[in-house]
Amino acid sequence: MRYAILITALLGMSSSACLANALISPGPHAAIAQSRLSATPDGEWNRLSRRDGKNVELWTLDGDALNKVTFFGGIPVGRPLLREVDKKNRPLPKVTSNMLITDIPALLESTYRSQFAVNQLQIETQEPALLDGNKGIRFTYAFARADDEVLRKGEGIGAIVGGQLYLVTYEAPSLYFFDKDLEKFHRLIATLKL
Repeated sequence: MRYAILITALLGMSSSACLANALISPGPHAAIAQSRLSATPDGEWNRLSRRDGKNVELWTLDGDALNKVTFFGGIPVGRPLLREVDKKNRPLPKVTSNMLITDIPALLESTYRSQFAVNQLQIETQEPALLDGNKGIRFTYAFARADDEVLRKGEGIGAIVGGQLYLVTYEAPSLYFFDKDLEKFHRLIATLKL
């Protein structure tokens, strides 16, 4: 019964987000998140028209409340990951010139805590990774937003290339949805090019 209520709530939340999607067909896609980032998905995705920032692009399979890939493309020094909604009272952390790849998960965590009222976020794993041959980091995390209290899991891969931050994350509710599309995310990030 609880599972059915969760699915109904999430489907209702995701339906409005799906209204303005654009189909991403299989094959090469360049200039993702208005950057030099490109990918070659092997299946269809939906690109949300919602813009969370100048260099941010959102893809989903079933609606962003159920599964979401966020591309942060070439965030320059001095800029936050997302568009700030309240610069005065809730300023977001910025990409810095002395940032290390190990700082990327903490930057995402601080951003979520401020922007989305996330009161529970835990970085679970971190390991070295390559993003199109560039030294980077792969990490997993779990969080819940105060507005819906749904436990979500996430995985991200990021690197700092040419002084800019490139980060791609996948998030979905931990109950069923995260595992359902995790392999599709892994296939997608294996095709990333800078």
